[in-house]
Amino acid sequence: MLTFAQTEKGCIARIEGPMTINNAMELKNQFISALRASQDLELDLAAVTDIDTAGLQLLIMAKQQQIFVQHNLTLIHHSKTVFEAFEILGLVSWFNDPIVITRQ
Repeated sequence: MLTFAQTEKGCIARIEGPMTINNAMELKNQFISALRASQDLELDLAAVTDIDTAGLQLLIMAKQQQIFVQHNLTLIHHSKTVFEAFEILGLVSWFNDPIVITRQ
């Protein structure tokens, strides 16, 4: 599930629960809405409980889309699950966002 909050800097979208093939289409539609809503979007990953390649593809798609339209997307508060997936697949440097692992 994706929830939104507007801030002075832009928009924060918080993902809660799994980012897997089981909810990828729902999350994709919510991502598209979030990406259109703000030129500066922070994506809070603290409450992501599980992530698979479909979830990683959504994050990659979101980052590429924001680069294409010259908007900012920053991934923040990475859960341990997300960080481990990034590490295993060598994506930490690709996303190039500061990593702060949240307690779970």
